[in-house]
Amino acid sequence: MDTATENPTRPVVERYLEPDLATRHIVNPIMKALIGLGAGVRGGRLLHVRGRVSGDWQTVPVNPLTIDGTTYLVAPRGNTHWVRNLRVAGGGRLQMGRHYSDFSAVEVLDADKAPVIRAYLNAWAMEVGKFFDGIDATSTDTELLEAAPGFPVFAIDTSAS
Repeated sequence: MDTATENPTRPVVERYLEPDLATRHIVNPIMKALIGLGAGVRGGRLLHVRGRVSGDWQTVPVNPLTIDGTTYLVAPRGNTHWVRNLRVAGGGRLQMGRHYSDFSAVEVLDADKAPVIRAYLNAWAMEVGKFFDGIDATSTDTELLEAAPGFPVFAIDTSAS
């Protein structure tokens, strides 16, 4: 299923940086194991979201960011599978150790992403900065807004969990 079919009212930016073999087969499995044991690094969590085709739970490590009481998920690699799944599912679960928090998600409009992307880069640039195509936390708001369509951002609400 393509993204245009998933949500025909949202323009789609096809930017997607596929993880390399080392990330898929070494880094992500190690991070999943650590977070599953409750030893997440710097606030990392496991994101569980239902697959848009299979309906099976898909799991990927993410770096949630909280700003002024709102938690965000930012996709530094762009229009990833977890992004496409979350758009369809409308929510999922975050895990740390044995604790799960269900959440609902709303995609942030491109015009509202600049402060979130800036804060995300301030917090996580060491891990994900290389995916941001030359922008960083010191980039102007204009530069961040120009790049925003390539970086999906979701505001999540765990109050129902």
